[in-house]
Amino acid sequence: MKKTLIAFGLALSFAASSPAVAYDITSTAPVNVSAAKIALKSHDPVAYFTVGKPVLGSEKYSAEHEGAIYRFSSAENMETFKADPAKYAPQHGGFCRMGAALGKKLDGDPTLFRVDDGKLSVYSYPAALEGYSKDVSGNGANADANWPEIKNKAPKDL
Repeated sequence: MKKTLIAFGLALSFAASSPAVAYDITSTAPVNVSAAKIALKSHDPVAYFTVGKPVLGSEKYSAEHEGAIYRFSSAENMETFKADPAKYAPQHGGFCRMGAALGKKLDGDPTLFRVDDGKLSVYSYPAALEGYSKDVSGNGANADANWPEIKNKAPKDL
């Protein structure tokens, strides 16, 4: 476990300093969105539950929830989301769940995900997903406990 945390910490340092980080480190928004307010980098949140993998959505099918625009691969998925957005929106606003477990808001990669107990979570990179998966209940509890404190803070301030 200690080696995993050290490796994750090194990767976290790199991710936080990398110019390739796609999210705004100064934003205090609780949802991880692009400059155009698109969540999940245009991936359909319902598809994770129906087909079990990330599927890109279309600009043609979109819905807003908590200030974020979600895109869908079909009208049916869009309507399913609209009926119960909290069920399909990613936990921790689409920020990395392992990052939240460590008190950080890291950019989530929608191609790295888990669905646990009917909830979607995304991760920033493979080591974050792997580290989270080694202690799902402990890391989940930490993420959930940290989220109220960090959700309205800018990533650069954490």
